[in-house]
Amino acid sequence: MASDFERIGGEAALRPLIDEFVDRCFDDMMIGFLFQRASRDRVKRFEYEHAAAHLGAGVAYGGRDLRVAHGPHAILGGQFARRLHILRETLAKHGVPEDVAERWLAYHESLRGEVTADPTSDCNPEAAEARVRAFRAERKGGRS
Repeated sequence: MASDFERIGGEAALRPLIDEFVDRCFDDMMIGFLFQRASRDRVKRFEYEHAAAHLGAGVAYGGRDLRVAHGPHAILGGQFARRLHILRETLAKHGVPEDVAERWLAYHESLRGEVTADPTSDCNPEAAEARVRAFRAERKGGRS
């Protein structure tokens, strides 16, 4: 049985899909500001690795733990939802089979708690700020 990676067309299909997805996130008027200090190429590399690993390509994800990578940022539930919306549109544009797209989106939704303190797509700035404070306190406490 073919992996989801093979079903979408392998690396030749996944790389341009990820490139477009990341470009749309960086350029998006609602969430683009979250990426203002990030390297577009670096994000593309780790998004590719993360997606390829999830899709069964046998590629290792070399990025930081998602909670560590996103902990310093006050990412709100609505911002998380916007990223998922962009991913959904990009998957459809690139002709990703519906069952593969649904698994991919469900997987990203399962990572919500690693990225945002908001359990829903509502924006809860207090929860986001509390998470940033807790992250900073944890890092400060770990520096003995």
